[in-house]
Amino acid sequence: MMYTCLSPSMLITVKVSSEQSVNFLARGEMASSGSPPSSTAATVMGILVVAAVCLHGAAAQLCEDYYADTCPDAYDIVKQVLIEAHESDTRIYASLLRLHFHDCFVQGCDGSLLLDSVPGMESEKDSRPNNGSARGFPVVDDVKTALEDACPGVVSCADILAIAAEISVELSGGPSWGVLLGRLDSKTSNFAASQNLPAPFDNLTTLQGKFSAVGLHDVDLVALSGGHTFGRVQCANVAFPPADRLYNFSGTGMPDPTLDSAYAAFLSQRCPRNGDRTSLNDLDPTTPDTFDNHYYTNIEVNRGFLISDQELKSSAEAQGTTAPLVDQFATSQEAFFASFAQSMINMGNIQPLTDPSQGEVRTNCRKVN
Repeated sequence: MMYTCLSPSMLITVKVSSEQSVNFLARGEMASSGSPPSSTAATVMGILVVAAVCLHGAAAQLCEDYYADTCPDAYDIVKQVLIEAHESDTRIYASLLRLHFHDCFVQGCDGSLLLDSVPGMESEKDSRPNNGSARGFPVVDDVKTALEDACPGVVSCADILAIAAEISVELSGGPSWGVLLGRLDSKTSNFAASQNLPAPFDNLTTLQGKFSAVGLHDVDLVALSGGHTFGRVQCANVAFPPADRLYNFSGTGMPDPTLDSAYAAFLSQRCPRNGDRTSLNDLDPTTPDTFDNHYYTNIEVNRGFLISDQELKSSAEAQGTTAPLVDQFATSQEAFFASFAQSMINMGNIQPLTDPSQGEVRTNCRKVN
């Protein structure tokens, strides 16, 4: 069964308390201004998509209740698999969020990242940003198996990534939002494009360019970077070229001057010169497995782990652009949660594949049907 999902206004309402709400346009900006919601607002209660209606038809747009009739338990099935996976892998929630991010930034949110290499098509998994770094694929396989048992041939792998990202954030203490669904899976992988994913050593101008290229803006950049509030990262991203912040920043033979000296000393113990590139470190040393706003409070005191993290606050280009957003999110977790939820919806709308002549619902996320 195919649905047409009509979202004429795509206005997002963030419930911040029983008395007040803040409206966002689909682009990720406040309806009344370009700023995040006030830090005086109460805790985010959730995200509602207004005026999203699913109707029968041949074409399709994304909407929350896309699987209401065809696989009504899809969300709960995904959630149960993720909870079980987390029991043996505390990193899995952060890893699944990252998979959705890396999928959407390469030819849109189409599950192309999940395809294995075959003759004539090299997998995005094998590109430099993903190889040895992107993880969680077996859990996606487990989710797909569970969904195929419940409702065969219905839920796409691209939608699995979107659902898993929201559940992962919520189960880690972060916000919830209405996940828009109805994506199909691509039949191709784009290895070349995956080489240009936002990188941990990118400066702010480069990051802004990469986000703008997919229709995202400064609020999205700063909010989505907040996904680094949980999970682990390899020493390769802080102690080795081209991301050497500890020993030879920009060829100076010195540490990155924006890196707090005590934090630099701590990281030097964790990532000694010429040590193991793959050794893992907490992205957020304060609450490493909790989704909160400590990512921004760390940046405020020059304790951003990655170059790309600290650039949001400390670079000259950040002043008047991204730095005020870092300040706002460091002050108000509620503001961060609201903006993050909206930016996740924005990211999920990057070129979603909905044309049945171009895409399919894979029965195995690793290969085309």
